[in-house]
Amino acid sequence: MDDLETRIAADPAAFRILTGDRPTGPLHLGHYFGTLANRVRLQDLGVDTFVLIADYQVLTDRDVAARLREHVLGLLADHLACGIDPARSTIFAHGAVPALNQLLLPFLSLVTDAELRRNPTVKDEVRASGRTVSGLMLTYPVHQAADILFCKADLVPVGRDQLPHQEITRSVARRFNERYGPVFPVPEALLSDAPLLLGTDGGKMSKSRGNAIALSATEDETARLLRRAKTDADRHIAYDPERRPEVANLVLLTALCEGRAPEDVAAGIGGAGAAALKKAAIDAVNTFFRPLRARRAEFAADPGELLRVLAAGNARANEVADATLAEVRAAMGMDYAVPDSAGAP
Repeated sequence: MDDLETRIAADPAAFRILTGDRPTGPLHLGHYFGTLANRVRLQDLGVDTFVLIADYQVLTDRDVAARLREHVLGLLADHLACGIDPARSTIFAHGAVPALNQLLLPFLSLVTDAELRRNPTVKDEVRASGRTVSGLMLTYPVHQAADILFCKADLVPVGRDQLPHQEITRSVARRFNERYGPVFPVPEALLSDAPLLLGTDGGKMSKSRGNAIALSATEDETARLLRRAKTDADRHIAYDPERRPEVANLVLLTALCEGRAPEDVAAGIGGAGAAALKKAAIDAVNTFFRPLRARRAEFAADPGELLRVLAAGNARANEVADATLAEVRAAMGMDYAVPDSAGAP
């Protein structure tokens, strides 16, 4: 990890990353501290950054992609407000890049049914959804490989729970190169050491669980959600993630927003109790995110501009995907172009 960060710092332009989200609802504070801030950091360093809005993958665990357009534009507004610059990064949608999705066909020939079924991330998602496994769910890791490899990304920021997906991508790249010749880089995982924020109920912060604070939330909504956040009966505030995870979560959130060590935040509150901790968290979150929320409101008020930004990103992604697919076809012997008259026998 440290060696990879050193290499990035030494020559950021030598790397290309692919990262992204499913547009299933508004992004939240956990997304910001877990991934969004790091995407902006890498972009600002000079890393060529591709941000995927994975609209097709909304269907992996649901019957319909409800309110999809609204969620796509909201996700785009969130990224722009956080600092993703469309002049320096490519933000695009799955459904607008046909050549990317066509890569799924040859890639599926490179993995086995057993490999897909034993993927722990897929098994966890199936278990959580309680649904029958669809073909899209089962092949989700290979679709993700197409996301990464279409632009020949050599760096993928991931959490540890995503490493099995990443390993399938690496296997697909290696197997294609071995079978057809060198086309794809074998991407490296950039493991995140970002803090994991819990939801207001003490569980994993999630768009679907109703326990998250959206980046687009108003200050009053933020205050209401944080006031009902789960704590414990011990009045003395301490930063102890193992034994007092809910209290530690509020301490950590406050510390992240204030740029302080969580131990210092806890010491400052001391015996003042959970009410004082929640007030500190409310003030810190609303102060930190106030400028971002103002920018987001401006972007959200102009859906036409959001669509123009997305169209430009889609256009660049299509150029890259078309070139990669042409290279794949040539490597596989599927190049059927008619020679021009000058080159005809």
